[in-house]
Amino acid sequence: MLQVEAISISFGGIFGSHKCLCFKTITGDGAVVRRSIGRSELKYIDPFLMLDEFAVSPPAGFPDHPHRGFETVTYMLQGAFTHQDFAGHKGTIRTGDVQWMTAGRGIIHSEMPAAGGTQTGLQLWINLASKDKM
Repeated sequence: MLQVEAISISFGGIFGSHKCLCFKTITGDGAVVRRSIGRSELKYIDPFLMLDEFAVSPPAGFPDHPHRGFETVTYMLQGAFTHQDFAGHKGTIRTGDVQWMTAGRGIIHSEMPAAGGTQTGLQLWINLASKDKM
């Protein structure tokens, strides 16, 4: 079920607080996301494909799923998330941490809460140049 709403995202410092229109939906395995970039009104702003604010509490999360042809930048606002991929890479990001993942030719990975309570963060998808995809 999609719900359209305005949210206020505060980055602190010189960026301050900004409002953006987004829709709220459930994705992955019960994870709640609010999507601003990637909705039909903001579909073609290459290289940016998607911007989600996520709020996930165990057992919800993003179990094994594929990515190809873009990069993800994840910033943790609160809590911790563990990333693991089929190439054997594994790591946990915590409040204030950033993770940058390049999925040029393809990767299967998972992103799951690493602690109890609600884990919140932002994830931006950035399109790669054609030469870097396949």
